[in-house]
Amino acid sequence: MLQEFKKFALKGNVLDLAVGVIIGGAFGKIVSSLVGDIMMPIFALIIGKQDFTAWHYHQIKYGSFIQTVVDFLIISISVFFFIRLINRLSFRKKEAEEAKPVVPTKEEALLIEIRDLLKEQVSNQKGIS
Repeated sequence: MLQEFKKFALKGNVLDLAVGVIIGGAFGKIVSSLVGDIMMPIFALIIGKQDFTAWHYHQIKYGSFIQTVVDFLIISISVFFFIRLINRLSFRKKEAEEAKPVVPTKEEALLIEIRDLLKEQVSNQKGIS
């Protein structure tokens, strides 16, 4: 059972997922700080209120909810642009790889030559018949 778990835990996908979760957590903290410490105070100055998260109606803290929604939107937009950038870079890399002419190996070249000779031989036999 330990060997099976080790095999599972050391697969590339699991390690990639772990790295993604760790980076995502750190990225979330950065964006939360951006929203809470920079954007929301600016928004509060525009509106005229200093403590945006203190907005509430009885026990309903809608100011905190609004901040969480803005936080989510900024994270979503940031991830979208980040993924878009990665896709563009990988697309350019694929285009560069596709642009390179594929040189057949010696075996492939020999097989192509044999194929062409067989096609020629078959077409010559059909012409004789």
